[in-house]
Amino acid sequence: MMMKQLVIAAALMAAGSANADTITQWNFNSVPADTSTSTGTLTPNIGAGVISLLNGVTTTGFNSGVGSSDTASDNTGFQTTTYAAQGAQNQLRGVQYNVSTVGFSDITVSYDLRHSNTSSRYEQFQYSIDGTNFTDFALFDGNVGDAWFNRSVDLSSIAGADNNASFSFRVVAAFAPTTAGYLASNPTSNYAGGTWRFDAVTVSGAAVAAVPEPESYALLVAGLGFVGFASRRRQSV
Repeated sequence: MMMKQLVIAAALMAAGSANADTITQWNFNSVPADTSTSTGTLTPNIGAGVISLLNGVTTTGFNSGVGSSDTASDNTGFQTTTYAAQGAQNQLRGVQYNVSTVGFSDITVSYDLRHSNTSSRYEQFQYSIDGTNFTDFALFDGNVGDAWFNRSVDLSSIAGADNNASFSFRVVAAFAPTTAGYLASNPTSNYAGGTWRFDAVTVSGAAVAAVPEPESYALLVAGLGFVGFASRRRQSV
């Protein structure tokens, strides 16, 4: 029994967390909850982080999040507008999220985005490991207007995103591939800037296991040695 307990203890000490934990999440819902989807907050409901509007994008406040992955009855989304004119500012206008990932690895990001009919059909996801320089990672196609899309981005292959106080990411409007202009989300509409509405923006990761103190290892080794000695003594009797 003692050997079993020590082996379990050793495994717990050596193993890191295999499950993803939510580091930061914005659901944009009112605190306290109310009956209006036109009220909300930019303060994360889990963790800490900062939202920035990029290069002229503005917000009209909050609107309904119904249709997103948020199941709250008081479901609010973050409405953004004033996107670039046709043919201008490719991958420059959008929203930036700054989140410290200190203490976490294998970072993933998920978010819901509602494209209005006349908004940019294409959205570029970019990440930064220094908060200043951004790298394109995934281009998403929102090919239906006035509809929610559930996005998921796996950054576990990006070592620089781990354990990083300066981690940030952007979602920006992008030209249609191989063209010099935006396409509207609704195939029968013309691009006119439109609106993007965000909800359930979530950054997750695996908690980095704490390194045990040398004393802990010493006690473990001593315990295993004692059990081995006791076992040999019983066998020799």
